Amino acid sequence: MSSSEDQLVGQYAPMVRRLALQLIAKLPASVELDDLLQAGMMGLLDAVRRYRQMPEAQFETYAVTRIRGAMLDELRSQDWLPRSVRSKTKDIEQAVRRLTHRLMRPATEAEIAEEMGLELEDYRGMLEDARGVQVIHYEDLARPYGDSSELAAPDLPCTTNWANPLDSLMSEGLRSALIKAIEKLPERERLLLSLQFEQDLNQKEIGAVLGVTEGRVSQLRSQAVARIRAVLAEGYWDEHPGEEALHNLL
Repeated sequence: MSSSEDQLVGQYAPMVRRLALQLIAKLPASVELDDLLQAGMMGLLDAVRRYRQMPEAQFETYAVTRIRGAMLDELRSQDWLPRSVRSKTKDIEQAVRRLTHRLMRPATEAEIAEEMGLELEDYRGMLEDARGVQVIHYEDLARPYGDSSELAAPDLPCTTNWANPLDSLMSEGLRSALIKAIEKLPERERLLLSLQFEQDLNQKEIGAVLGVTEGRVSQLRSQAVARIRAVLAEGYWDEHPGEEALHNLL
């Protein structure tokens, strides 16, 4: 490694840790911070070696993309979301979808719990268990083309037109579907996502704004994600956006 490359790695190593801490805060306790840090440093090194300085491109912007991508690749390789959690979240999403069609409005927590035959506290416990669920997972994109009934199972083979199913993530169709799904959320859940992703607040700070505990923030986020996934499960996205656009989303 040249002295200039070594200098860049040293300069941006703290950013790797910051990005890893931001990511792991949204994941189950089984995910190891050291694994993310190691993957992130490899992503940083890759960014240093690949980067070509251009007037319109800042190294930090490019490096963040490569670092996050490396961390996400590490998570996918670990298959970190337990099947029991996948099953629970799928049950929630299906209940949300049924109620939305029936009520023609977002269902309340109590209504979702009743639909699932659960006490409210038991339903909230499921939401807490589902805190690591993301809006889109790698395996979601492997569903058969034209099947809008539900998101695919993890081991379902990919039969879409994309060479890499991840390329579909930032399609204009998906972007539009995400926007519409978020607009349909209850106001409190929209605010929560805005505070997290636009204002970059942590759970403690979000709880202070909403006047709830950190645990309650986690539950509300899981519920918002379930609502979004229920909407996306019925959508089609058929554009080919490219790797750079994908990492901008993630």
